[in-house]
Amino acid sequence: MYYNENTFIYLNGSYVKAADATTDLYGQTLHYGYGVFEGIRSYKTIAGTTKIFKPEAHFHRLQQSAKALNLPYHYTVEELIEATYKVLALNELQDAYIRPLVYAPANMSFVQNTTSYIVIEAWKMEPFLGDKMLRVVTSSFERPNPKAFHIHAKATGHYVNSILASQEAKQKGYDEALLLDMHGYVAEAPGANVFFEKNGTLFTPKLGNILPGITRATVLELCNELNIPVKEIQFKIEDMYHADAAFFCGTAAEVIGIASLDDKPFVKPWAETISKLIQTSYKNLITENKRTLLNEVLGTE
Repeated sequence: MYYNENTFIYLNGSYVKAADATTDLYGQTLHYGYGVFEGIRSYKTIAGTTKIFKPEAHFHRLQQSAKALNLPYHYTVEELIEATYKVLALNELQDAYIRPLVYAPANMSFVQNTTSYIVIEAWKMEPFLGDKMLRVVTSSFERPNPKAFHIHAKATGHYVNSILASQEAKQKGYDEALLLDMHGYVAEAPGANVFFEKNGTLFTPKLGNILPGITRATVLELCNELNIPVKEIQFKIEDMYHADAAFFCGTAAEVIGIASLDDKPFVKPWAETISKLIQTSYKNLITENKRTLLNEVLGTE
């Protein structure tokens, strides 16, 4: 599904076949979830070229995540961007999902490491959450307390929480989960941030108990360009029940609408919402469809 005998990856400075790569079964990342990663997308632009979306922001966050976890990091943004484009070219990929992972060596103690390793993988990805509006349920799991973890770090071990919440939602017959924080405020989805729309304004959880998503930041930029008011606040799940619309956003999820939350549908037609405008504008941005994006801003065809 992710690779075959012809797939290349970047591994510690070299380009090797994924099928030939090995890892240490005594590695600290494998045993303790002590590693950091990024999720990045590349797209075939309207001009036919391959473009990684916001690679500088992603690789900077990878570095900051490693720093937050005291994980040695000796890689530059420039070299990793170059390596990623090479991986895409070797695998003849344009519309792809890219996974850099910084992982620790063999270490069964909690002593700080003096070295780390890096791999960059890429594969073709279908829509992560599908291409239909989502049925979402409030999870029984909470987002971790930021006093227990560095929530801003994209650490491998943090995603056990995401897996449990997402699996629970799917076992109940829903498409995805929405998690609250330890104070009962809406936090985020297992792998995406959340926005809701009410009376022409967008609302999203403020930073502190959520991952500061790069797609989330992009949505805020689009709101500024399109003169859409947005508020970053704390709110309860009940506040979302009476919203006009809602959506998840993330690198893998992109921007995808929510049809219902806890079996309560959002009644405003999706096509008539500013959330839909954000979804379309984001798609135009990542594919560099600048003419269509300008038309939307001007309100023309």
